[in-house]
Amino acid sequence: MELRIAQSALKDLLAIQEHYSEAGVPHIGNEYVAAILEHAEILVRHPDAGRIVSEFGINHIRELIHSPFRVVYLRQETEVVLIRVWRSERQLELPE
Repeated sequence: MELRIAQSALKDLLAIQEHYSEAGVPHIGNEYVAAILEHAEILVRHPDAGRIVSEFGINHIRELIHSPFRVVYLRQETEVVLIRVWRSERQLELPE
């Protein structure tokens, strides 16, 4: 199984770093991003490790919780694609 990062998730990760940098603690943002990516590596061997995203109820849209973030991914035939990294309290919505 291959792990990819969609442009949307990359933007989310960069926004996390920017947020903590603006707060004067850039090392916290860097640590979060590194830890999130390291946590996501489990999906290479165990693509169903995450739970189904409750807002959608669709088997192939799953999430890992890396508190305080939700790492949302698509579980596909040969790859796992990280699509969003959002704060846990944020309600997810499918685009139309």
